[in-house]
Amino acid sequence: MLILFDFTCSILAYFIGRKWLLKYVMQQVKFQNSDNQYSMILKIEVLSSSLISFACLCDVKNLLLAMAPTIFVLSKFSKMVNKLSITLVLILMSACKLISQSFKVEVFETSAKTNKTELVTTFEQCKQSVSITLLPNEKYQTILGFGGSFTEASAYLFHQMSAAKRKQILEAYFGESGAKYSLTRTHINSCDFSLGHYSYAPVENDMELQSFSIKEDKDDIIPMIKDAMQVSKDGFNIISSPWTAPPWMKDNNDWRGGKLLPSYYDTWALFFAKYLDAYKAEGINIWGITVENEPLGCGNNWESMHYTPQEMTDFVKNHLGPKLKANERDVKILGYDQNRGEELEKWVDVLYENDASKEYFDGTAIHWYASTYDWFPKSLQHAHQVAPNKYLIQTEACIDAEVPQWKNDSWYWQKKATDWGWDWAPEKDKYLHPKYAPVYRYANDIIGCLNNWVNGWVDWNMVLDKQGGPNWFKNWCIAPVIVDPATDEVYFTPLYAVMSHFSRYIRPGAVRIGFKTSDEKLHLTAAQNPDGTIVVVMLNEENSPKDLTINLKNRTTKIAIQGQALQTVVLYP
Repeated sequence: MLILFDFTCSILAYFIGRKWLLKYVMQQVKFQNSDNQYSMILKIEVLSSSLISFACLCDVKNLLLAMAPTIFVLSKFSKMVNKLSITLVLILMSACKLISQSFKVEVFETSAKTNKTELVTTFEQCKQSVSITLLPNEKYQTILGFGGSFTEASAYLFHQMSAAKRKQILEAYFGESGAKYSLTRTHINSCDFSLGHYSYAPVENDMELQSFSIKEDKDDIIPMIKDAMQVSKDGFNIISSPWTAPPWMKDNNDWRGGKLLPSYYDTWALFFAKYLDAYKAEGINIWGITVENEPLGCGNNWESMHYTPQEMTDFVKNHLGPKLKANERDVKILGYDQNRGEELEKWVDVLYENDASKEYFDGTAIHWYASTYDWFPKSLQHAHQVAPNKYLIQTEACIDAEVPQWKNDSWYWQKKATDWGWDWAPEKDKYLHPKYAPVYRYANDIIGCLNNWVNGWVDWNMVLDKQGGPNWFKNWCIAPVIVDPATDEVYFTPLYAVMSHFSRYIRPGAVRIGFKTSDEKLHLTAAQNPDGTIVVVMLNEENSPKDLTINLKNRTTKIAIQGQALQTVVLYP
């Protein structure tokens, strides 16, 4: 182990050097003339300084032990040591201390071998070595947080569980001992992860929305949010997204597809305002809204409504933005809300084309479904360059088109999962959808997003059942937490551990910082929290473990990461 090895080196250096110096002193003490004594002292200083330097290279904790022979010798012959020689030793001692100064670290690791997140305090020496240099003065975006979504499906299942299991789930997601989720999402009106279709305004041609009511949410979604609020010490923000307007406001009079009729633009803007007010009356403040979930559509399979970039821009500029501003509702408006890639670039070019178009937009929402491995850094960089002062928030991601693997941890670390694109992507895009390991996809995507200006990352359903539902369209997916209400069992998949590595340790208000690494295969990101701690999250997909030397402002710590492991390092400068 690295720490034991370094300690042993320091102890050997001390005893060997001490024996050497004392023997030399005994031989030289017989000299009587000052010239010989002066020569002896200089030789001892050189030897002692060399010993100190060697001890520095071995282990900083034993520096004082290695210095002991020098201090002893100098005290015995202090009258013969001139100012120059004392200065030389002090400079060497100071330089050594500067080079070897360490800092407190905590290391948390989840590996395919154990599949548990554990505090690691001992490290085995590895064949591969990696150097990581942190650059806290190189600052990037501020982090809003990480979390998951309050869907009707999740909330319904949550309330089917016993009180003890509900407490366990909430503590795991929002408690001080858990993931401490800080950024969440929910849906406005129904979505595919609902028990059926519903709207808060079911009465046709109700232009003033006299019939508006959120009673559908009061059975499951709102109680779950309130329970989470009670558990969360620091609180969390909520982003709300509509999948569709009520069918009577659309040109096809259907829950799926179609467009919002221009004659209902003002009514739909009022709908948002009433939603915000209704939730506020329940004691729930909505932090942000997206204008439309997946405005490019979803193949008309479940609730959806289509916009072009210009249509969404015009709706926000002329209707939604002014409506919310007039009533002084403090809520963030996020545009787009679909996949990264070329479409993202097209949309931000329109949303932020000029001052008038971008006035009411606070940022851009994005999803990950365009690829199982590519986080599209080019499009993320473009979105940031077009609107550097606007948010970039990942609002949805999940293991889609798969039924959960119940209590089969190893599956989540293997390249066996497929997504919608495996079967249904256009032929030209098939290469973007190979099989993948869910743990690696989650970790790589979050790290890739953070390293390309994304402010927050939100998972989809928090809780699903063993089938991957309930979902009225049978669009089965996987959540970090899977439950079986019939037996009152809860299964925390490895995806929960992945989310925790980021949400628990990188806190809201953290600022991503720069870094340099000698190993590009070790995927990592770094951020500095408001309390000054620096967090490094890294993924090692290779089978072999690696020694890590982390450098921060002339200070160094040595640790190691196992093969097939996700690791979070918290540094206390």
